[in-house]
Order: sequence, then structure tokens, then C-alpha cells
Amino acid sequence: MRRSSFFTRAILIGMLMHVYVGLRIIPDLPVGLPFKWVAACALVLSCCLIPLGMLARTFEHRPRADRIAWIGLIAMGLFSSLLVFTFLRDVALACALTVDALWHQALALDRWRVDTAIGVPMLAALTTTIGFVNARRRARVVSVDVPIDELPAELEGLTIVQISDIHVGPTIKARYVEAIVDAVNRLKPDVIAVTGDIVDGSVAQLADHTAPLGRLTARYGAFLVTGNHEYYSGASQWIAEFERLGLRVLLNEHVVLEHQGAPFILAGVTDYTAGHFDASHRSDPAAALAQAPGHIDIKVLLAHQPRTAHAAVDAGFTLQLSGHTHGGQFFPWNFFVRLQQPFTAGLAKLGTLWIYTSRGTGYWGPPKRLGAPSEITRLRLVRGAMA
Repeated sequence: MRRSSFFTRAILIGMLMHVYVGLRIIPDLPVGLPFKWVAACALVLSCCLIPLGMLARTFEHRPRADRIAWIGLIAMGLFSSLLVFTFLRDVALACALTVDALWHQALALDRWRVDTAIGVPMLAALTTTIGFVNARRRARVVSVDVPIDELPAELEGLTIVQISDIHVGPTIKARYVEAIVDAVNRLKPDVIAVTGDIVDGSVAQLADHTAPLGRLTARYGAFLVTGNHEYYSGASQWIAEFERLGLRVLLNEHVVLEHQGAPFILAGVTDYTAGHFDASHRSDPAAALAQAPGHIDIKVLLAHQPRTAHAAVDAGFTLQLSGHTHGGQFFPWNFFVRLQQPFTAGLAKLGTLWIYTSRGTGYWGPPKRLGAPSEITRLRLVRGAMA
């Protein structure tokens, strides 16, 4: 009932946003009335397609549902940019009106209105096309050195390859996942860390498309933690499926690994919000270190959401690997991510804890990435002072 109410409100808000764009752009287009009606119909179609695209994962007939999802999610990405550029146009026009009021006829306002009305949909289409190409190509490999004070010499150069937020679902299928797996395996990592939000759908729908993850190969194994989207998709079933594929799922627990004779701890916690879905899965970094050997100083935590970092500092971890944010995925959402998460992307430090936040290896929702490229992250532990 609550989800239905939320979805209804979202549709109403979406309708109002479409009306806003239509009223602000269509009247100023330098075309005849028939073409303006075509533009209005396109906005009505967009208003219908976007919720259909979001609902498509619940449809029974998968090929048809995926086609609807593709169309609806592309429409969402296009309208998102259309909305943002319409708002920015209004800000620019307000500034131009102010200038014109102070210095009469300093600007050709009528020309500005027409040119920007044409420019907004063109710019939205261009950024959506570029974003589509960025999202659909295989994630690039990003190499990061993590300088750790008093790192044992034996652990110098230990490599952890992180993938995160693939979001296998209506638009991301087996071939996309295979390309990621092949790229990860070519790096020959010591450890593979999979930091959640791997799926958007049930095991029954997506098992064939997550199957390539079973080929992930690392010297000490591949480890996974749950993200919030696993809990939307049936976490217990997915945990069993990931284990069947050979991934070790860390549920508020740790393992002790040894590299060149020196031990280190690799721990993992359930998603920050997991307790809302299953009380027994409440995220707990301290519990993840229960009965851990006290003499091991290097402790790495896998935690889907960056905001776990505050508890990770208190628990005594050295490094936390997270995802969830997608780096904002595309403008302007990169600015809004910071309202929820303490870190958006890249390497940062909180007290004595290093935290690396991946921009994600896939994408969620619209197949669109702009200013926040997807990544496969190769992290290397090196000796150095923690500034």
C-alpha cells in the first residue's frame, strides 16, 4: 500500500514536471501550431513511458518487458536533462530580463527566447546520446594506490579489484557482465571485492545473466556484500545464488587471509539499510570483527554504502571499500548524492580510516553516464604515511 502511494505521488510529480517543460519551451519554438502539437504529444508520451519503464520489471513476459524498460528508461534519461536545461534556461532568462530592465534593449530578448527554446531539446538529446554511449561501453580500469602507515612489508603491493553496482536487470544482461568479468580476470588480482547492488530483479529472472560472475578468479577468492537493491530483489535467494556461483558472501563477518606470510582481515557487512528488510541482517561493522585475532592490524571492510564509514572508524578498520553513489551517474545528481552520503567518489579519509567509493561498474535506471564514468577499480596497498 505504501509503495503504491509513493508511486502514485511520483507519477503526479512527473506529470507536473512535464507540464512545466511544455509551458516553458513549446510556446517559444519557432514552428507552426501543428509542430507544437507534435511536441506536446511527445511530452505526453514521455509522461506515460517513464512509469511504464520503471514498472516493466514486474511484467511476466520478459522480452516484451525488457523492450518497454529500454524505451521508458531512455525516455527518463532524456526528460531528466530536458527538465534540468529548461530550469537553467529560466534562470538565464530571468537574468536577461534583469539586465534588460536596467539597460533597456541591451539584449535581444525575443531572439534569446527562440534560440534557447531550440537549444534546450537539442542539448538534452546530445547529452543523452553521449551518456548512453558512456553507460553502455565496458567500465574502464581505474588504478588507485592506498598509502597505509606501518603496512607490513609483505603486504606491499597487495591488489584488490573492486566492482560494484552492476545492476543486472532489464537493460544489463549476460554479455555486459561477461565483459566486466573478463576485464577483472585479466588484472590477476589477489582479492576481488564485489560491493553490492549487483541485481535489479529476482533469481528466476536474472540467474542466467549473473552466471558469468562464477568465472571471477583471484588468488585468495572473490567476496561479496549485499547492497540495498539485493533486498529489493529477494536477498536470501540471491545470497544463496551468489554462494552457488562461488562468491563468498560476507554477512557481518570476516575472514583471515595471508599474503606472502603476513595475515590481514577482510570483513564485510550487510547494506546500511538491511535491518529494515530483515532484522537479523542489521549492518554491524563491530560484529564483523567478532573473535578476530587481535594481533592483525590491517583490516579491510566491504560495505555497500559510504555512510558505514563512521561505524567502521570506531570498529578499527584500516580501509573501507564502498559503492552505492554511482558518483551521481549524470548531472546534476552528483550534487544531490552529497546530501545522503559523506563521500561521493574516489579515495578519502575519515579519521584513521581510508575509504574508497566506487562510481559503480554498471548503471541504474536510465542507460546514461555523464561526468561520472563507470569503473573497475584496482586498489593497491602501499607503504606510506596517512596524512
